[in-house]
Amino acid sequence: MATTKKDLVDRIAKSTGTTHARVKAVIQEFFNEIISELAKGNRLEFRDFGVFETKTTPTRMAQNPRTIERVCYLGLALSLRAYPSPRSHRRQLRKGFSRRVWPLQSGPTSA
Repeated sequence: MATTKKDLVDRIAKSTGTTHARVKAVIQEFFNEIISELAKGNRLEFRDFGVFETKTTPTRMAQNPRTIERVCYLGLALSLRAYPSPRSHRRQLRKGFSRRVWPLQSGPTSA
């Protein structure tokens, strides 16, 4: 199940004793800054958490399946990439993350 911004606001407001409105404003400003930095093409690194960066892919040729006409996409395509930090991954494994997650799921599949 996905965690929503409202869930985050509720949890942070409860744990810090701050009003929902103030927590929501801080979280929204944080998201706005992340979006702004990624839109500028900057890479975001959060130590012990992960890295966010945008990747541009060049313009490609495509084909209309009905008319078999070649079509060129206009502009560059941007995609967001997120990588977990190696330290946070190791830390989660040390804390028994895999033991807590796998029982909730069907377990790792062996092929």
